[in-house]
Amino acid sequence: MRTLLRNALVLLLVLTVLTGMAYPLVVTGIAQVLFPHAANGSLIVHDGKPLGSELIGQPFSDPKYFWSRPSATTPFADNSASSGASNLGPTNLALTDAVKQRITALRAADPGNTAPVPVDLVTASGSGLDPHISQAAATYQVQRVARVRGLAPVQVAALVAQATEGRQFGVLGEPRVNVLKLNFALDGQ
Repeated sequence: MRTLLRNALVLLLVLTVLTGMAYPLVVTGIAQVLFPHAANGSLIVHDGKPLGSELIGQPFSDPKYFWSRPSATTPFADNSASSGASNLGPTNLALTDAVKQRITALRAADPGNTAPVPVDLVTASGSGLDPHISQAAATYQVQRVARVRGLAPVQVAALVAQATEGRQFGVLGEPRVNVLKLNFALDGQ
């Protein structure tokens, strides 16, 4: 019995050192050498201050900025620590009311825009933290952002085109626009 207990404790200690210390240190070291930007959170830094991560959606509600996809964590102030979906189905009244409120906010920010509102501007994703919006969602907001900033719409559309990322590996997903990068480029105008 003692031999069994001793073997179990030794195995626990060995596996703890291997999988709990050595493996994470090796993987972290490799990531720091090969992919330092990604390994450190893919932060966008300006003047030595981090503005945010290009991988986590940021909330924007000022009309001079492009708005992100709504977060399912919104009642908790866009808290990335509470990432997750709302789990509200299409027949749920709370979801319907939330979508209506988001459409109203978009229409209030840009009353002259009568185009259909892209779905990704009024529905949250599974994680609730998407950093991207569709090209349609960005195009929908071009006129408002241009008007509020006093820029030509063609100038803002060019920034959208520059911030558009293609399909992953050329085939996966759809072209998308990183909202934080786009808004950072707008502030540089």
